[in-house]
Amino acid sequence: MAERLAAAAGAAPRGRWQGWVAWGVGFAVVLGGLVSLRPYLDNAHVALALLMVVLGGSAAVGQRLGITLAVAAFFGFNFFFVRPYHTLVVAHPLDWLVLVAFLGTGLVGAGLLARAQERAATASRRTEEVERLATLGAEALSAGGAEDALRGVLEVIRSTLGVSRCEILLPRGAPPALVARLRGVDAPATLETGLSDALSLATWVAEKGAVAAECEDGTKWTSEPAAGVVIHRWPPAGRALRTLHVPLQVRGRLVGVLSISHAAAFTLDPAQEQFLSALSYYAALGVERVALVAEAERAEAFREADALKAALLSGVSHDLRTPLTTIKALAQRLHDAGSAEAGLIEEQADRLNRLVADLLDLSRLNAGALPLRREVNTAEDLAGAATRQLAAVAGQGRVVTRIDGPAVGGAPPLLLGRFDFTLALRALVNLLENAVKYSPDGQVVELVMRRRGDRLEFIVMDRGPGVPASERERIFEPFYRGPGVPPDVGGAGLGLSIARRLAVEQGGDVTCAPRDGGGSCFVLALPAAELPDADD
Repeated sequence: MAERLAAAAGAAPRGRWQGWVAWGVGFAVVLGGLVSLRPYLDNAHVALALLMVVLGGSAAVGQRLGITLAVAAFFGFNFFFVRPYHTLVVAHPLDWLVLVAFLGTGLVGAGLLARAQERAATASRRTEEVERLATLGAEALSAGGAEDALRGVLEVIRSTLGVSRCEILLPRGAPPALVARLRGVDAPATLETGLSDALSLATWVAEKGAVAAECEDGTKWTSEPAAGVVIHRWPPAGRALRTLHVPLQVRGRLVGVLSISHAAAFTLDPAQEQFLSALSYYAALGVERVALVAEAERAEAFREADALKAALLSGVSHDLRTPLTTIKALAQRLHDAGSAEAGLIEEQADRLNRLVADLLDLSRLNAGALPLRREVNTAEDLAGAATRQLAAVAGQGRVVTRIDGPAVGGAPPLLLGRFDFTLALRALVNLLENAVKYSPDGQVVELVMRRRGDRLEFIVMDRGPGVPASERERIFEPFYRGPGVPPDVGGAGLGLSIARRLAVEQGGDVTCAPRDGGGSCFVLALPAAELPDADD
């Protein structure tokens, strides 16, 4: 197709000059014939014969030839058929009316024919555009996926413009570099020449959001970036190009670069520019759709992986319970027999048992199968149960509790909450264990209880190394261990994650904030309750 277009472009000037010569000769022949028959003709016969030549030349070649023939016929009419003959003198005034009417009719006729031909050509171009868009729609509807539809768009662009290569360059990596990802059906995999220059020019297009091209003579042409609405400014009409790069933008965001090139030089006419401007936007939408489909596929893969992981954790955790019970029983027998290693075995078995319990709780939370029983409880009861449970692991005196609030009758205020006592106890113990684990030896952990609006808050404060601002949300992710965590710290990184999930299930939350003077504050917030609720 490209070869046919080039041949037609070269043959068009030759065809026009041949038409001028042919109609010039024809005009001379007709004029000579009329002169030979002059005794038998009147002015009306001559005017009609010459007018047919003018209109025929205008219809066959164009308006310029029609105007030229009209002027030549005017002078030929005057010279050969208006008395006195063979002069340009007009003896009778009425003959001027004949001559002027003839010239006006010839000029108007040539203009009307040219306008009609232009309208016909415009209608033909519109028909071609409709056919191209229909082809594009068929390509998109018949495509099996997003990438197939986008390749169909590229192939329509490539075949319509008659070029050998049409591809989309997408930014990849950090810093982003343009990489060819999608090509038209027949496009070669690489550029024949000037690969680095073409990519550098495309990189400029990606940075500026403007059209750029490499011309046939090797010079670079770039347009000014358009602000706001995407308006493509094309190279000057008739400029011979080697490569053309068009930015692909959706809602002001660049998603790629459309790169077009051909082995020989090519040009764009106004209709092709309009077509390319419209199709480049659809190509940008196609690129965005491909990215969304890829993102959805990744999300689905992650979801399936999470489901598989949850099932694996649940199954393994259940299977570990039986051997752990056996190990603890054997360790107790060894302890009764006076073995010195029995205590160490039992301690490690308890540690492993807590890990199994965490895995089971995590799998139940992920499956939404954790039983929940909300009741009215006091903050003191929950804090007392948590400190007693922690004392069995960390020893007495590691946690200091107090109630923050105005005293009532010389006694601390009664703080009530509506929550599941067992699940809330598990969450608070996890926070206390985490605080004790990261606190220096000899430092106590403070547990402060208070009422804030409709929330009952348990604030666990330690003097540990603290948590950087960038890590305060990530520490609540399952199995996450911060970069500064020493390798000898026990646990699998589940305590904080489970504590937050247990609080959220009850309508609360767990947050982390820095403590004045160093350390961290973990706040367990649960729904508060009023005294009438307790009476009920």
